[in-house]
Amino acid sequence: MPRIAVVQQPPVFLDKERSMLLAVDLIARAASEGAEMVIFPETWLPGYPAYVWRLAPGRDKAATEAFYALSHANSVYRSRGDLAPVIEAAREHGTVVVLGYQEVDSRISSGTLYNSIAIIDADGKLLNNHRKLMPTCPERTVWGFGDGSTLKVVETAVGRVGTLICWENYMPLARATLYAQNIEIYVAPTWDSGPFWLNAMQHIAREGGCWTVGCATPLEVADIPEGIPHRDEVFPDPNECINAGDAVVYKPFAGCHAGPMSREKGFLNADLDLSEVATSRRRFDAMGHYACPQVFQLHVNRAAQAPVVFS
Repeated sequence: MPRIAVVQQPPVFLDKERSMLLAVDLIARAASEGAEMVIFPETWLPGYPAYVWRLAPGRDKAATEAFYALSHANSVYRSRGDLAPVIEAAREHGTVVVLGYQEVDSRISSGTLYNSIAIIDADGKLLNNHRKLMPTCPERTVWGFGDGSTLKVVETAVGRVGTLICWENYMPLARATLYAQNIEIYVAPTWDSGPFWLNAMQHIAREGGCWTVGCATPLEVADIPEGIPHRDEVFPDPNECINAGDAVVYKPFAGCHAGPMSREKGFLNADLDLSEVATSRRRFDAMGHYACPQVFQLHVNRAAQAPVVFS
């Protein structure tokens, strides 16, 4: 029965180095409290680009470009080993880590950012790195698009884990792709919160018959460093709560197990009985006896996509 710790703590906003140190500390603290799996929200490192919902790219060009430049400069290059501190922390503490971060892929071009989720096993092995397939609305001014090669459920030290990011979880075919891989722990890092999101998490737990974890970064204006350019222009109310967090865990085909943790900071801890996954699917198994393959079939292209092929 693995114990998970869902991180509900903001990073050092748009500061990769300090946020990385904080991530390592949070993993150590969670592990010391018995956590076998630590889960971070969407683009926790170096911080979700909340400014995209407040700025018009043409009208607010100076502020948009300043935030983007700072965000890009503090993004993660896996090819340069930027994730090494988190990987080492997972190995040192024997803890599975699911980390939402903003990625730069310099293999072809370093100009595009990606919204990524890394699943790191307790031995420090990177098992999967999923990129968000479809950024939502103004997020498309910041992030590129992922492909089907990372729609994977992986075997970890705590069970079979898969992830979809934020509104990817509203994509029924993406969910079905994970359900079809015998997922046990479904992780949904997000920037969303509130009753509609919580309802979606409960639906997924029932539909997929899996433990379902939703988590967003709790963020107040006070958490954003004062030295960031255009800070007061974009976030003028010093007392504003930008995101409540609402970390939550739902049981397979059942109700709420832990949380929601709203406008609080710390960890949401939960013990997951994985035997409940198979038991819940006796009644409804979306990819088993309820799949109806004589009527429906889903074809998933899991080939990695590249704009240039060198021969």
